[in-house]
Amino acid sequence: MSEHTHKIKTADDPSFQLPASLGSLAIPLAVAGAALLVVGALIGFFAGPGEGVEPTRFTMSAYLVAFTYCFSISLGSLFFVLIQHLVRAGWSVVVRRVAEVMMIAIPALGILFLPVIVIAWSPSGALYQWGYEGYAASHGVPTGMWAEKSRYLSADWFSGRSIFYLVALSAIAVFYFRLSRRQDETGEIALTERMQAFSGPSVMLFALVTSFAAFDWLMSLAPMWFSTMFGVYIFAGSVLAAHCAIAVVTYLLQKRGAIKDEVTIEHYHDLGKYMFGFVTFWTYISFSQFLLIWYANIPEETTWFYTRIQGNWETLSYGLIFFHWLFPFLGLMSRHVRRRPTLVFAWAVYLLLVHFVDIYWIVMPEAGVQLGGTTGIMTSLLMTVGMIALYAGGILWFVRCNQIKVLAVRDPRLPESLAFENI
Repeated sequence: MSEHTHKIKTADDPSFQLPASLGSLAIPLAVAGAALLVVGALIGFFAGPGEGVEPTRFTMSAYLVAFTYCFSISLGSLFFVLIQHLVRAGWSVVVRRVAEVMMIAIPALGILFLPVIVIAWSPSGALYQWGYEGYAASHGVPTGMWAEKSRYLSADWFSGRSIFYLVALSAIAVFYFRLSRRQDETGEIALTERMQAFSGPSVMLFALVTSFAAFDWLMSLAPMWFSTMFGVYIFAGSVLAAHCAIAVVTYLLQKRGAIKDEVTIEHYHDLGKYMFGFVTFWTYISFSQFLLIWYANIPEETTWFYTRIQGNWETLSYGLIFFHWLFPFLGLMSRHVRRRPTLVFAWAVYLLLVHFVDIYWIVMPEAGVQLGGTTGIMTSLLMTVGMIALYAGGILWFVRCNQIKVLAVRDPRLPESLAFENI
């Protein structure tokens, strides 16, 4: 910590408001995003990814990639907020509001998950193959084994669990967002104490919900595959993406005149450290998952990785080793890089792009497509860019209409955050 004192501006300082240049983008982004989603879906349904691939499965898989990408950022942002309260962190107060406005998008994202719930009821297994009544017979799955699996993998049970996940996460996000907003008006220390008190149970509920949502929404795309580490794998990628998104949004806010004096090189340095740390953690979890499955060599487990080393997917699988681990690991290792906001911003943008590739690699092989082909890639890119634009536009609109400040202006730890310095 620094012994330097920093002048705290008044709560109504203009630099704490969303810059007009960003707020004006809300509607155009949302409209453009919705249009891109529709165009991407039409290309997927009617142009198709190629022979032997069912258009509905392909298009809905591309939609699931787009949804998961945005949802993972909000999910990681929720964890960021919870963990800051749990450990009573002071350094992060000046960037925490950015995470809060991203986590509050979870209820809206829940609405965007409805198409996935609806398609899960398809008797042909249009997205989730376990919905097809003849799946066990067509894939040679023993009747007894499938009887046990089908008790869990059913449309009604899947829908019920999914609604519970979304409601639970939304409730936590709304609870913390409302208290943080109320503190902007009252400055009550009791509100901070209340958020701290609920952070422990909230983190435990978050861990369970995140793991099972990962099992249901992504792992069950391959009904016979299972990995107890898969939930942690998704968690690692989500938290990494959230730190990157926080860095990107903070940088853009500062470039347009907001919180220029409050967020310093020290805060970018810490965000860079967490990006570096979660790159390493993601690598550790993904390699451990692969190593255990490879060593055990159980057919039900190895088939998932086998699918991803066939055809062009093999190139992408090896590419993730370099581009999701080695390249950013070496790039973010230096303190000099992490203390340059422009470089932290650049690495954050890069890692957000790689995060998309990771999700694409998880989902799309189960649609039966091969990597490559203009139509297939175009559909996924259009739908993901569209979802991101709709997501960003919705957040900007929400912040602008509710006049939400981009800084927690009366948090009792704000002076500590303003004076923060790395040793």
